[in-house]
Amino acid sequence: MGAYRVNIVGLSNKVHHFHYEVGQDLFKEYGTDLVSDGQFQVDIDLDKRETFLEADFRLVGTARLICDRSLEPFDYPIHTRRKVVFKYGDHDEEVTDEIMIIHRDTAWIELGQYIYEFIALSVPLKKLHPRFQEEDDDSEGHIVYTSGGSDDEGDSDELKGENGQDDKDIDPRWSALKKLK
Repeated sequence: MGAYRVNIVGLSNKVHHFHYEVGQDLFKEYGTDLVSDGQFQVDIDLDKRETFLEADFRLVGTARLICDRSLEPFDYPIHTRRKVVFKYGDHDEEVTDEIMIIHRDTAWIELGQYIYEFIALSVPLKKLHPRFQEEDDDSEGHIVYTSGGSDDEGDSDELKGENGQDDKDIDPRWSALKKLK
């Protein structure tokens, strides 16, 4: 522990740049539930001010994921940018995902947990190998309903219901409901 720890007491009030090469060690330290392997370039600009610190995280790399459909491993590209503001206060508290209150006497900030969380948040819920991606894009979200068929004879307005459908195409089980209108 400590590879991603930044001593904030020794920093002057200006922007400080930090660069990390992140790999499997990060996932072993912070958890392998969502991501267990990958290679990332992480750049953090830490802007220290009198009353707060603003950390701008930029992560670029690939996460090694397991396909939910075929169980094959594949590399998933991740490119994300997140900001976290650390405000000084009387106690430690997470106000929102982007705002943390840290005690005034805090000497260091552990950035590794934030790096891990930002990578984990970039992983899709449905992990599909790229060869299934196009197939999934075609089928996702499209539900097609069809009636019994189209018969051109008898398309008079008197056979059409209120919604423009032919009454003869309505399933007889639903015709009883139509009487309730």
